[in-house]
Amino acid sequence: MKTNNEQNDVVETKALKGACAASDKSIARQIDTLKREVFTEFQSALGANDQLLRLALIEADALARQTEYPHLLFPLLAAEKARNAARWQFHQQFLLRSNDALAA
Repeated sequence: MKTNNEQNDVVETKALKGACAASDKSIARQIDTLKREVFTEFQSALGANDQLLRLALIEADALARQTEYPHLLFPLLAAEKARNAARWQFHQQFLLRSNDALAA
């Protein structure tokens, strides 16, 4: 038979688990919202390739979730990864145009 202290511990543990799960869901929602905002910003401003941009944001999300504070690090990582993806795409287009100019 469980004592009152043991029962209280079980109730407190369940409550803590519930609070942690709610917090995790809230952080996931915040990150998803930020993903959409960063995607829209970089897609329209830089004309970045949709698939390349999505992959960059997935990578930023994965890196951020490996830390204790993903909601704090994701915005910085997402912006950095999106800028790098746009820069890479611009460089590739430059190389293609340069190659076409040399071939002509």
